[in-house]
Amino acid sequence: MHVAHLSLADFRSYASAEIALDPGVSTFVGPNGQGKTNLVEAVGYVATHGSHRVATDAPLVRQGAARAVVRAGVVRDERRALLELEINPGRANRARLNRSPVPKPRELLGILRTVLFAPEDLILVKGDPGERRRFMDELLTARAPRFAGVRSDYDRVLKQRNALLKSAAAHRRKPGAEMLATLDVWDSHLARTGAELLAARLELVTALAPLVAKAYTALAPGGVADLEYRNSLDAPELSTDRGLLAAALQEGLARSRKSELERGVSLVGPHRDELLLRLGELPARGYASHGESWSFALALRLAAFELLRADGDDPVLILDDVFAELDTGRRTRLAELVAPAEQVLVTAAVPADVPETLTGAAYDVAEGEVHRVR
Repeated sequence: MHVAHLSLADFRSYASAEIALDPGVSTFVGPNGQGKTNLVEAVGYVATHGSHRVATDAPLVRQGAARAVVRAGVVRDERRALLELEINPGRANRARLNRSPVPKPRELLGILRTVLFAPEDLILVKGDPGERRRFMDELLTARAPRFAGVRSDYDRVLKQRNALLKSAAAHRRKPGAEMLATLDVWDSHLARTGAELLAARLELVTALAPLVAKAYTALAPGGVADLEYRNSLDAPELSTDRGLLAAALQEGLARSRKSELERGVSLVGPHRDELLLRLGELPARGYASHGESWSFALALRLAAFELLRADGDDPVLILDDVFAELDTGRRTRLAELVAPAEQVLVTAAVPADVPETLTGAAYDVAEGEVHRVR
């Protein structure tokens, strides 16, 4: 799988851009602030419908423009597809596949798959549990796009349930029979949708853990990395059977109801779970050095790449200004690990930041212009 062409209109700093790309390594070089990251961010946005830099779409639209359009020509198994996303802040985004409109943008998910490495990845190790939950859910969606709908359904149920609990807590009175009956309904919905998401995460972590351990050792020889999924039910082990998980969540919600009514928030469910990262016997968060944190974050991305590759296609690898953050040893080992991928897109401030292992096409990026120089 690779991106053969990228077209931008009013995306970030670009009024327009047309870039032809080849398989193998492509490096975008230029001083900071010239638009290198905007290019690879656009590729990632087509794949995931989200940015690794901002949480909303508004900053993606060039100042003064009403919308932005990103198109990517994707080659997969010698078949070509043209993916187009129209970004409309404050309104629904639109999508086209091979120039034909599709009912929902998420129908494009899975056609292009990417794994993106960026300085922001340190938050996977040092940040709050929500960052690691998002990492899991984005990887689930990359492997099976239907999980975008599963997650959307769960978030909708959780929002409705929290609104009901908040209303009960605000009135500071014992909830009536009608409110309890409504809460029972939302409990059932949350248990059902939560079981699907929880089972998928448990299966994902089981598959991911050995790949993370292997990648971490490759980046930091002698180090031992491990993953553990901590659930909000405080159960040491959980089955991945959806029916059993739904029952366990229903029981957990029943046990927590008094506290939830007092606090006005849902205390049980996948939204409260944690992916614990360990180095040896210690949690990485709070104990890992800067270099160890970087290695763990990179190991998570490398493991995601291997998992997606095992599904049949190499995802496009994106390394956004990563090498400048690494010492020489980690820089060399990372380059050796990613070089065999079908397509690697690299950004760097200066050519010296890119290891010699990653040779291929080179582009100069300056003042919003992109020129191929090799």
